[in-house]
Amino acid sequence: MSGDYLLKRDGVWHYSRRVPLNVADLDRRGIVRQSTRIRVVEDPRGAKARRVADKINSDLEAFWLGLLNGRVEEARSQYDAARKRARGFGFDYLTNDLIAERPLPEILARVRTAKSEPQEREDLAVSAALGTVRVPRLMLSELFDEYERLSAADLRDLSPDQRRKWRNPKLRAVANLIEVIGDHPVTSVTRSNALDFREWWQGRLDEEELDPDTANKDFGHLNTMFKAIERALRLGLENNFGEMRIRGGARGQRIAFAPAYIQDRLLAEDAFGGLNDEARRVIYLIVETGLRLSEACNLTKETIRLDAPVPHVIVRADGRRMKTDQSAREIPLVGVSLMAAQAQPEGFPRYRDKAASLSAIVNKVMQSNKLLPVKGQTLYSLRHTFEDRLTKVEAPDKLMAALMGHKFHRPRYGLGPSLEQKQEWLQRIAFKPPSKV
Repeated sequence: MSGDYLLKRDGVWHYSRRVPLNVADLDRRGIVRQSTRIRVVEDPRGAKARRVADKINSDLEAFWLGLLNGRVEEARSQYDAARKRARGFGFDYLTNDLIAERPLPEILARVRTAKSEPQEREDLAVSAALGTVRVPRLMLSELFDEYERLSAADLRDLSPDQRRKWRNPKLRAVANLIEVIGDHPVTSVTRSNALDFREWWQGRLDEEELDPDTANKDFGHLNTMFKAIERALRLGLENNFGEMRIRGGARGQRIAFAPAYIQDRLLAEDAFGGLNDEARRVIYLIVETGLRLSEACNLTKETIRLDAPVPHVIVRADGRRMKTDQSAREIPLVGVSLMAAQAQPEGFPRYRDKAASLSAIVNKVMQSNKLLPVKGQTLYSLRHTFEDRLTKVEAPDKLMAALMGHKFHRPRYGLGPSLEQKQEWLQRIAFKPPSKV
């Protein structure tokens, strides 16, 4: 805490902090001292001074992080350049301690290659052929940042909320691993460390009665990140997080609502007491369309077509990545979903790109209002019910796939089902809507 770095000096509060060891060779001040300009007599308990110290401390830590990142980037740049030069010479890049263990003919070949280069490039040739550039040290606490940098091209079309969903599980997996084994260089992480992490998760699953897939996601994210780092930096990392799965995961299958339950309970007046109008109308929109929550939340006035001969919504990327190529589709509006869209012709700005937040709110309200009668049911269960209702009236498989945004496992010919055809089938399963939405 910044309060720990406050001291009284000549009647004034001062910020005072020793430079951490890991950055001492880059910042040689030893101790950093700075006046808060707040007199002790005016602030005897240091409350105001602590707020100023918070800002000083934040700026100082940012400065130190910049110094460390600069050193790390320089080391990685030198290492990458040496690897590329070694490949140009026809060798794999190895550090000199590993080269010393290679057969003598290979060692001599590397020496001859280095010495054959012009004098102005000899140092570079020696560093590449004889491995004098050390492998850059990458700490576990830096693992995600490096992985995100390597993944930049894959993340270009993600919306802010999608990027958050992409980041958070990986950050959580790294944080959990560091909690168990500490912050170490990634090159020193062993299979034994990984198995210790698995044992930690097994104990936590038992104690907290969690689904095993909660742990399995951590293993998967770590495995993916370590593999990506190895491909890019060639640090010699082992596949320590492979084959770690804990059996018994639920695979995330939601349980559908009974259609009668939706009609009698979920579409009853004041069923969703405690929810604001926008949140309630998102639910109504999903009932007759089977939209994913994120698809519903991100509709706009351009993608809600109420004036068309067949009122419908258009699901498209619109600044975010689609879950699948088949997710792009047009869905007619009938019944309560048509009423909800008419009440929100410009979409749901309060929840745009905030589907996860809305899901948490709605599920909490549904739980408190006793609207989830079967364990495992959630708001998303409405989408499963939508598919079940189409199945019950024997809708064609191609039409169901077009409405659900699923892949149709046969060669695609023509334009697919028309809006009129989709509307006809949706009217067959439409609920009796409430008097108002």
